Amino acid sequence: MSELEAERIARSYLLRVAEPPAPALAVFVGEHGPVAAAERVRRADCPPKVRDETAARRAHDYAERDLERAAAAETRLVIPEDDEWPAWPLLSLAIAQGRGVSGMAPPQALWVRGPAKLDAAVDQAIAIVGARAATGYGEHHAAELGYHLASRGIPVFSGAAYGIDGAAHRGALSAEGTTVALLGCGIDAGYPAQHTTLLRTIAKTGAVVSEYPPGTSPARHRFLVRNRLIAALTEGTVVVEAGRRSGARNTAGTAGALGKVVMAMPGPVSSGMSAGCHALIREGEATLVTSVDEILETAGRLGQQAADPSKPRRRTDRLGPEALRVHDALSERSAKPEERIAAESGIPVERVRALLPELELDDFAERSDTGWRRRTAKT
Repeated sequence: MSELEAERIARSYLLRVAEPPAPALAVFVGEHGPVAAAERVRRADCPPKVRDETAARRAHDYAERDLERAAAAETRLVIPEDDEWPAWPLLSLAIAQGRGVSGMAPPQALWVRGPAKLDAAVDQAIAIVGARAATGYGEHHAAELGYHLASRGIPVFSGAAYGIDGAAHRGALSAEGTTVALLGCGIDAGYPAQHTTLLRTIAKTGAVVSEYPPGTSPARHRFLVRNRLIAALTEGTVVVEAGRRSGARNTAGTAGALGKVVMAMPGPVSSGMSAGCHALIREGEATLVTSVDEILETAGRLGQQAADPSKPRRRTDRLGPEALRVHDALSERSAKPEERIAAESGIPVERVRALLPELELDDFAERSDTGWRRRTAKT
């Protein structure tokens, strides 16, 4: 047995014996590796918190059976040791866990059905979420957003629920784009029942994903845990319709806690299904968006602003708000260190360090021995 096969079996076992997110187990595996951690869990030779998370199912060693059944159903187990693993976006969960944010542990592995590779599918992906009991207004706009995002090559993620989720998936499928459904149950659970055909269609071109092993039944707490994956795997989350207390607002709150972009679409002031969106906007927890162009401008890399023919085009018009502030803080005459650029732009230094290489690639900035300077526009 190869090392990778042993790691896959170990993670399959760990997924079943601990109910996600299992933060203590995540730390334990990070310290000892999956194979050693799995063996110690079997023997109950682990810290008390890990024993608490695994005690009820420690003897449920069905790892190889789960992998065989999954393979027969054209489902694969993607683990952190695979090239396909979406390590960068899931790092936000580990960082949040390190800050002490409750319930933010990264998954041990992910069950995936469909041809889309996770590392590619998460690139610039946008989540569209909202109410199950959606109105016609909400479903129409969710489908429109899904369609136009997918038609521009932006993957659309959602939770495959009735209402807004289903409309967003269908819109993306209509554009023949990539859409990914994150489930709060086993992939083979056939839930929600009326979306089994939709899930089969998604799995033909995109991906259906779950951290829950085969046979896991749906439960309310599992959908709330699932929401952290929708938020983590995407660049930003758009709430189309949501009540004041809803799973969609939970996803938005999680996205905000992970440092991701949160957006909300306004609706009729008389609609209870838009009350959650209006509250997010009013309380400063989400940016108001009404179109795909505004979504891309808000969440896109370096901004992807819509062209306005009434305005003269400038070289920097395509920069997003943060990238533009960093660019404005640069000088053509002298280089500046990253810390000074952060202070002058008001952008956190970690974000400045991420934006400067992208500005350099687009010929807006150049690096020197003493820092960064603005690149002179080519004539």
